[in-house]
Order: sequence, then structure tokens, then C-alpha cells
Amino acid sequence: MLREIFENLKERLADFGFNKEQEKALLILFAGVLIAGGLFIFLNSGGKAQALPSVKVPEIPSVAPVVVVDVSGKVNKPGVYKLPTGSRAIDALTAAGGAKKGVDLSDVNLAHILSDGEQIIVGAPKIITSSNGRNKSSSKVKLNGPLNINTATAAQLDALPGIGPVMAARIIAYREKNGLFKAITDLRKVSGMGASKFAALQSQIKI
Repeated sequence: MLREIFENLKERLADFGFNKEQEKALLILFAGVLIAGGLFIFLNSGGKAQALPSVKVPEIPSVAPVVVVDVSGKVNKPGVYKLPTGSRAIDALTAAGGAKKGVDLSDVNLAHILSDGEQIIVGAPKIITSSNGRNKSSSKVKLNGPLNINTATAAQLDALPGIGPVMAARIIAYREKNGLFKAITDLRKVSGMGASKFAALQSQIKI
């Protein structure tokens, strides 16, 4: 349509005797008038360019590159290990040198994804409920010589004569609160540790 308008305008200009240069100048002027008019109409019609609404990108929480886990129990190298995030229990067991020979791993979910601060106990005694409702251990930890009460686990303490799960937990709680025992007689300071009970296990403990 615009092309037809310009062709008609050129013919009219030629009728008036304008030369090529004059026709060109007038056509440019006419085109400018059309552009200015169109812009004026556009602005007065409310057609203003609007800025796009800002979009807030949600922050992605940072994920720790490693998890720290404690592997204890019947493994070759018990200790605290740093593993990549997303590691599984089998990776922690491998880092700890694997389970000792003959240890039953049926209670350990080796496909479990580890979380930071988790503890994995391998070969812990199974707790079953007897007919009278009392809990008892299906297997006792075998002790080879006197037990170091500063490093003993709850399962090892439970294997001492007269020490059940409750007293073992008390000993560990006392140790964590007050620090390592300085003498085996300090065990008497644990709540519930009477003279007769201490005398029965005195020869089987050390520091």
C-alpha cells in the first residue's frame, strides 16, 4: 500500500515539473512526515513500551561437598571418615577397611545414603524381647583380657559381669561428661556402681 502511495506521489511530482533530485528530497520529507505522524499516534494511544516484571530466582541451598560419619563396631579400621555427599553405607564400610571376618552384615543397610554426623555400628549385638517382656542381647561381646574403660563401647561394657545395658550407658555418659577415668576406682563414682559390683569386675578392667 505504501509503495502505491509513493508511486502516485512521484507521478504527481513529475506533473509539476520537478527534477529527480527535487523528487527525491520531497519523497524523503514525505516519508519523515509519515513516520512522525505514526509515532505521534502510537504514543497518544497509550502504546508505551513496558519493562518486563523482575523475576526473583530462588536461592539454591548450598550442599556440603562431604559428609562426616563415624564407623564403629566390628570393622578393621573404626574411626571417623569424610566421604563425598551421596555416599552409601557400603562406601563407609569400605573406608573403614571392611567388616571383620565372619561378621553378620544383615542388619546393616549397605545401600543406605549417608547423612552428615551419622554413626554406623557394625556387628552390634541384636536385642530381642523375651517372653517376660525383658530385653536381652542375643550375643555377648567376647573380651580378650582386661577391658579399657576409657575406650570401651557400650556393647563391650555390657559384657562385663554385673554390667547391663543401663549401667553401660551410665558409664559412657559419665565418661563423656567428666572426661576419661584417671583410675579404675573412679568407676565407683558412676551412679549405681556399688562396692560388690565393682569388686566383681575390678580384675577385668583397666585404663
